[in-house]
Amino acid sequence: MSELHHLDYQPAMKGALSGVRVLDLSRLFAGNVMTQILGDHGAEVIKVEPLEGDTLRGWKTAGVETHWKIYARNKKSLCLALRDPRATELVRKLVPTAQVFVESFRPTVLEKMGLAPEVLLKLNPKLVIVRISGWGQDGPYAQRPGFGTLVEGMSGFAAINGFADREPVLPPFYLADGVTGLSGASLALVALRAAEAAGGVGQVIDLPLLDPLVSILGPLAANFRLTGKQKPRTGSRSTNSAPRNAYKCKDGHYVCLSASIQKMAERLFRAIGREDLIEDPRFRTNADRLKNADALDEIIGAFIGARTQPETLSFFEKAEVTIGPIYDTAHLMQDPHVIDREVLADYPDSEMKTLPMHHVVGRLGVTPASIRTPAPRLGQHSREVLASAGIAGAEFDALSAAGVVKEAP
Repeated sequence: MSELHHLDYQPAMKGALSGVRVLDLSRLFAGNVMTQILGDHGAEVIKVEPLEGDTLRGWKTAGVETHWKIYARNKKSLCLALRDPRATELVRKLVPTAQVFVESFRPTVLEKMGLAPEVLLKLNPKLVIVRISGWGQDGPYAQRPGFGTLVEGMSGFAAINGFADREPVLPPFYLADGVTGLSGASLALVALRAAEAAGGVGQVIDLPLLDPLVSILGPLAANFRLTGKQKPRTGSRSTNSAPRNAYKCKDGHYVCLSASIQKMAERLFRAIGREDLIEDPRFRTNADRLKNADALDEIIGAFIGARTQPETLSFFEKAEVTIGPIYDTAHLMQDPHVIDREVLADYPDSEMKTLPMHHVVGRLGVTPASIRTPAPRLGQHSREVLASAGIAGAEFDALSAAGVVKEAP
């Protein structure tokens, strides 16, 4: 059985964002995804945590903070009692040292803390401020709780996900937060570019969870306007092309197959010995195949159902038909391509000995991203970070004794 490669952290590596400091006051998933991406590319990410730690630290599996370990890599931890005015004053002193400021409080909370955008921009006119929320900084729903689940329901995603004869299906992972984190990273870089240009200034990025998820759902609204019909739930089928589905093999495993262009559909029919289907009026064109998807899936399903998953994959790959396995996590971790490309890799870990996690996304040829440091202990870098703003020695010790700042033992 193949094993993931064992890789070491690379503290000496520098990425394209080396020299960029990010103050991350966000909580939970979206902000942590965003700043993990920036950190992978070399940014110095200061995770400003409350005394109890970021909420992500509490998401444990078998007692281990696996979410935190993965999404807090390449970050430093500054632990502050953020409800204390002395702590927010420390944040204000750090603002001039940073280029990006990230928060995910409910709208108006940042203002109540004395850290309103106008205050931050007065301290640092080129600062990029990313405000993550459920619904946006204004609008009728601004003050509603903004968890990703609610957004996944309201966005239209759940309504099209699943099978027609069953209830809408919410995603079993943090889809809205993940898409927002990706969007936040790219938007922050756009704003950084604007700030660095001649005469450029900082700005506020209003980033709700709702908008990025709606944006990747495609032309649902336009199609509804044209037809007056909602996109139906079709399981693993597509409403745009056929055949496209998940098919069960003889050994109980599944494959996914898509023949979304005419030549691929014809190639598939020839491969399974059914060249007659090319001229069959039920399957001659993509539109015909969509109308007769049940009959088409029955033919393809019977062919695949007589073979194991390895046999099916080998057969169709030789025929150059677009097919792939449907993996669970165990199979993904054993796949030779995943191992060779280090899509997942093992890193040293104090609790698990080795921690498997996703490698950096995208391979830059000149300024590669890297995983330089493991996720920090709570308050591990409090003294170091505050020293960069001139708070050190006796002053730091006094703040620590007063419970304003916490340092890891």
